[in-house]
Amino acid sequence: MNDLAKNILLWVVVAVVLMVVFQSFSPKLAASQDVVYSQFVQDVENDRIKSVDISSNERSLDFVRADGSKGTTTAPVRDRDLINDLIQHKVEIKQAAPESGVSFWSLVLNFLPVLLIIGFWLFMMRQMQGGGAGKGAMSFGRSRAKLQGEDQIKVTFADVAGCDEAKDEVGELVEFLRDPSRFTKLGGKIPRGVLMVGPPGTGKTLLARAIAGEAKVPFFSISGSDFVEMFVGVGASRVRDMFETAKKHAPCIIFIDEIDAVGRHRGSGMGGGHDEREQTLNQMLVEMDGFEGGEGVIVIAATNRPDVLDKALLRPGRFDRQVMVGLPDIKGREQILKVHMRKVPLHDNVRADVLARGTPGFSGADLANLVNEAALFAARRNKQQVDMRDFEDAKDKIYMGPERRSMVMREDERRNTAYHESGHAVVAMSLPKADPVHKVTIMPRGWALGVTWQLPEHDHISKYKDRMLEELAILFGGRIAEEIFVGQMSTGASNDFERATQLARGMVTKYGMSDVMGTMVYADAEAGYGMHSKTISEATQQKVDAEIRRILDAQYTVARDILESKRDVVEAMAAALLEWETIDAEQVKALMEGRTPNPPLGWEDKSDKGKRDSDAAPPAAPIGGPVVQR
Repeated sequence: MNDLAKNILLWVVVAVVLMVVFQSFSPKLAASQDVVYSQFVQDVENDRIKSVDISSNERSLDFVRADGSKGTTTAPVRDRDLINDLIQHKVEIKQAAPESGVSFWSLVLNFLPVLLIIGFWLFMMRQMQGGGAGKGAMSFGRSRAKLQGEDQIKVTFADVAGCDEAKDEVGELVEFLRDPSRFTKLGGKIPRGVLMVGPPGTGKTLLARAIAGEAKVPFFSISGSDFVEMFVGVGASRVRDMFETAKKHAPCIIFIDEIDAVGRHRGSGMGGGHDEREQTLNQMLVEMDGFEGGEGVIVIAATNRPDVLDKALLRPGRFDRQVMVGLPDIKGREQILKVHMRKVPLHDNVRADVLARGTPGFSGADLANLVNEAALFAARRNKQQVDMRDFEDAKDKIYMGPERRSMVMREDERRNTAYHESGHAVVAMSLPKADPVHKVTIMPRGWALGVTWQLPEHDHISKYKDRMLEELAILFGGRIAEEIFVGQMSTGASNDFERATQLARGMVTKYGMSDVMGTMVYADAEAGYGMHSKTISEATQQKVDAEIRRILDAQYTVARDILESKRDVVEAMAAALLEWETIDAEQVKALMEGRTPNPPLGWEDKSDKGKRDSDAAPPAAPIGGPVVQR
């Protein structure tokens, strides 16, 4: 908009200057007095006129009187005796020559407004067309794909980690783009398209860029939403233009991100923009595998919703392969962390394998954010290197939110939270199949007043009944500790009960883990479990509710027995939390074994540990996550 305003102002200035110049060249007429023709004739007869300038049409007369004053008059009819009278009274006569044509300057002055309007219109049209760069409103039919040359892409397979299977799957594309004859001489055909499927942040776009970087070919990138426009036919036009441009740069790669924006099932909607989207999809289907195939053009698309794509788009000849780019496992997370750790100075105590074990469910983007947050923590502490403490603090912030040290809590609130979290931790450490406790804290983070964090030894792919039952007991440990050691109940366990009920309901209605109800699904996927379910009767629903109640009560009893038998451990752990606010795995292990734990590293620096008195009430229970929260 600034450039447009500057250009308009420039044109206005130029127009004003031209008008001033033209006016300077126009003849300057002295001030004259208009008189009636009869008065002019009388002045001639009285010898008051000195000279007369007769116009070419002999109707208009400019005269000069004897006293030097000027005047002008118009003869109503052509006077034949006027010349004789002027000669008789010795008046100087001047006759203007007949005009042979229109002068250049008069023509310019007459047409200047029209020229200015036309010039301004042409200028605005050029601006709408984006100066010929294909970015303006009048170029909406052109492709918006961004072209990156083979020398511009610096990403290679060495920069992609955590998805070895996906890299192997797309490795053939690199070999084909480097040496197509190796495959075509045996009659083979390289896949026309590759669809990358996976959750957000797993590296689908990065993998596509790495393919282009390894093959050293041009790379066109565009989003699925860039094809959609308010004008009918624009999407199809952009698809045609994109493939025509790509064929000129073949061999090359076209990468379409979020293809589900234009590749949804056809016929699932009605009218308007839906028809436009279908036209765009139809054109894409034709371009990928129609009468005129795009030789040397490989289409790579990414989506996290493959279930909504049209079947014609997924058939062989278009997207021949579907490459799963899932969340990385513990080995993949370690490799990804090492890739991102190259960019930051690391302390010797940083262990990528420990961090990988403590970040289950993290995507590649989450791990990149973890390294960045750790670097920011180190910068705030004026360190020259990023150490393990920075990574642990960054991990806690990402998982549980930032610490709320300014939050004012009464001492009885802190004491109740300490017992609550101690109950979770002691039950978790006492059950054989439960993940070991990594950290326990009563420092408020996010919406949680306290957190008990369990760190799995390895990634869990499937859920098993014994582990799920132990998870129920761990969730009940917080409320039971409040009942036993504080003698009251609080709302802090509401989220624990919600998660426990949901887990037990899934065991009964979805997973067939109940001996009473058997291996049958009682949950309606559309209506959900409850009064509106159409799959079970009211009598069966009562049996389901009773079985859920039985499982919850049984695990509630298991947790209570553990805490009753280990009262001294709970007391010691609560005292340690009240003093240090956060204890780690080594301290939890020492407390479970009856030993006195060592103080946590750096706890002396925490001068404001939260021992403040106020009438502030605790917030509502937080939303559940991968950790047990109060």
